[in-house]
Amino acid sequence: MKLRSIREAEVRNKRVVVRVDFNVPLDAEGNVVDDFRIRAALPTIEYLVENGAKVILISHLGRPKGKRDKKYSLVGVAKRLAELLHKEILFAPDVIGEEVELAVNGLRSGDILLCENVRFHEEEEKNDVEFAKNIASLGEIFVNDAFSASHRAHATVEGITKFLPSYAGFLMEKEVNYLSMLTENPQRPYYLVLGGAKVSDKVALLQNLLPKVDGMAIGGAMVFTFWKAQGKEIGKSIVEDDLVGFARELLEQATTENKQIILAKDFVVADKNKEHVEIKTINDFGAADIGYDIGPESIKEFKNALIKARTVFWNGPLGLFEDAKFAEGTKQVGAFLADFPGTVVVGGGDTANAVRDMGFFEKFAHVSTGGGASLEFLEGKVLPGIAPLVVEG
Repeated sequence: MKLRSIREAEVRNKRVVVRVDFNVPLDAEGNVVDDFRIRAALPTIEYLVENGAKVILISHLGRPKGKRDKKYSLVGVAKRLAELLHKEILFAPDVIGEEVELAVNGLRSGDILLCENVRFHEEEEKNDVEFAKNIASLGEIFVNDAFSASHRAHATVEGITKFLPSYAGFLMEKEVNYLSMLTENPQRPYYLVLGGAKVSDKVALLQNLLPKVDGMAIGGAMVFTFWKAQGKEIGKSIVEDDLVGFARELLEQATTENKQIILAKDFVVADKNKEHVEIKTINDFGAADIGYDIGPESIKEFKNALIKARTVFWNGPLGLFEDAKFAEGTKQVGAFLADFPGTVVVGGGDTANAVRDMGFFEKFAHVSTGGGASLEFLEGKVLPGIAPLVVEG
């Protein structure tokens, strides 16, 4: 998939509207707690500034439901962006209206203007044509660098492309390049490492990627749905009963297609209060046991399978990593993949948080900002924010 790149646009002295995703956590005072997504957008912003563009940044934050709400203001984001860029960031109190137009008209080459939360307007999520047209009138060029919002057909993601020449930013390019590699031309052997709580979040992903991979290692709470499909005792562990049939069919398909499937087989187990922690195999589960992390034998088996891989996509932590008692599986497999000689792509917000917390972040080829967008892309869907940027042929 080839996108029209920002490199192809003449941006000097042009007003460039850039859709970014600054949907970041804030503390009670409105300060940024985690600037991962802001940092991810810096290469595009810096390129535009260095090439003399007048930069107009548009983002959402949270779910204010179309109403102005101070706790979802981007004022704190503007402050953090200024710190990261060592540059003044101008701030507009809205995304449309006379005050915004005056601010835009006053921009000089290299200036950056961040507009207030676009979701303060209900027209954004409705993909309202007039709203998109009004925002487009602020600029002469549109750049989408918000991959993580591009599975939404919103006014500043999809609607605006109908009114301005539209290009992909550097983050968008990077996301599409790495995720396309996972579906089109991965180096083999190619393995998935899947965790997290729910199979339901990954049904379409599993259906689309199983034919493309050589194997899967499955941990996290989602593994218990697969174990139940095999008639195993799982105690009170999380299970999605309505997907037991799907899990059974997937395992049968994997066997038919000669795919290696490794299901975690021992676990760090506790009761519902997370007390009385011990390690048990799947065959030893008591009626009240809950599995919170994969155990040492599973960690060893995962590593033995992955050591032969050349491409790995990891989505979902392998245990309740936020609690140190249940973090070892994610930590051990994460450390192993961090020193992996092949290409590792990490997807999913919880997985990204885990690798940051554990200090592995910089060692991976790519950590996606995408969350739901990454999964939908890998499911084979055409994302509405990306389709207008694709070069045909």
